[in-house]
Amino acid sequence: MGGDCLNTGCVPSKALISAARLAALIRRAEDWGLTPSEPRFRFEQVMERMRERRATIAPHDSQERFESLGVDVFRGAARFVSPHELAVDGRRLRARHFVIAAGSRAGIPPVDGLVEARPLTNETVFDELSEKPERMIVLGGGPIGCELGQAFARLGVAVTIVELLPRLLEKEDPDVSALVHRRLEEEGLRVRTGAKARRVSREGEVTRLETEGGETLEAEALLVAAGRVPNTEGLGLEEAGVEFDRKGIKVNDHLQTSQPHIYAAGDITGGLQFTHVADHHARTIVRNILFPWLKVKVERAIVPWCTYTSPEVARVGMSEDEARKAGTPYDLFIQPVEEVDRAVLEREEAGFAKVLTEKGSDRILGVAIVAEHAGDLLHEFVLAMKNGIGLKGIAGAIHAYPTFAELARKVADRYQKSRLTPFARRTFSWLFRRQRAAAR
Repeated sequence: MGGDCLNTGCVPSKALISAARLAALIRRAEDWGLTPSEPRFRFEQVMERMRERRATIAPHDSQERFESLGVDVFRGAARFVSPHELAVDGRRLRARHFVIAAGSRAGIPPVDGLVEARPLTNETVFDELSEKPERMIVLGGGPIGCELGQAFARLGVAVTIVELLPRLLEKEDPDVSALVHRRLEEEGLRVRTGAKARRVSREGEVTRLETEGGETLEAEALLVAAGRVPNTEGLGLEEAGVEFDRKGIKVNDHLQTSQPHIYAAGDITGGLQFTHVADHHARTIVRNILFPWLKVKVERAIVPWCTYTSPEVARVGMSEDEARKAGTPYDLFIQPVEEVDRAVLEREEAGFAKVLTEKGSDRILGVAIVAEHAGDLLHEFVLAMKNGIGLKGIAGAIHAYPTFAELARKVADRYQKSRLTPFARRTFSWLFRRQRAAAR
């Protein structure tokens, strides 16, 4: 119970990242005028602490809790035998409505010898890896690969990330991924982009990965983080008449499948694969089943996400790349984090916020933030976009000083300044000079 997020995804990974972040801060103690030192810890205890934190949250998704709420839980592999009936553990269940929420699994690229090398994935690394490997190869430079690669490196593992594409985090703008790339290398990770894995072999405790460029990498652990595959096999979707392809189950804007009484939610729909998206899907489906005469559509445009590297990468709406490719006219406002006083005080000046607005308007089209706490800072923009509030509205709101949240006000101020006509600029400059002269 609890699915990927609780058991092998968000919860254990963020618990591990938390410990790794503290280790990194101890190494940076001199930034705060303290005596720097190498953090002292046992890798096994860090992994155990991660599992303990996961166990603390687990009761929220437990079978006992759901049964206490009146939900019947049947364990076993379920398979549709008709559009209105499925079989599970020798029983037949009929219902007026069905919701398919079977999730996704780690994808294994078709690399010679990879399966035989028994690599780790996010589904196994949190429970099978207890002793610290000296070296680790991470195959994949997306969010999972970057997050876990940095975390294990901060915990003393020599990490090499191997990414097939020309850059890390390819769904983000190039300036965003470049900053993360630099930070990873500054922290000692080796990053190989544009590198295609050709062959993997294992001898004893050592795994070897050969790239098409002729490089051979060796490590005691190989972690595959190369995308996700929807769990559509074995569900009897053909018998149910539910259409699907390799990307997942096809749904309409109300999350109905090709059978209107059967809905699908989360990763298996082939869209954005985030827990909060699955939660939004669930809320949408419940409302549509209970109030079919007031059906609501799923939100597809204003969906935030965050990659929990250090610095974090948070996004909502269009990226600059997407706007350019779509031919959408836009204005761009960029605010460096180093100009936010709280970030300076906390020695977290790396990063920036970039906001795309409709050309000649303050309506927000998209936001990307690369900074510590970016995932939290993003939501002021999410709320603004959802409620039709532009940068002018954000600029007019009082933000407490000194907070990281001033980042939003500062970027909104840049929009306000851009609206000044040449005459207004000259007038304000003249007034400013007069005030300075009078002060003297």
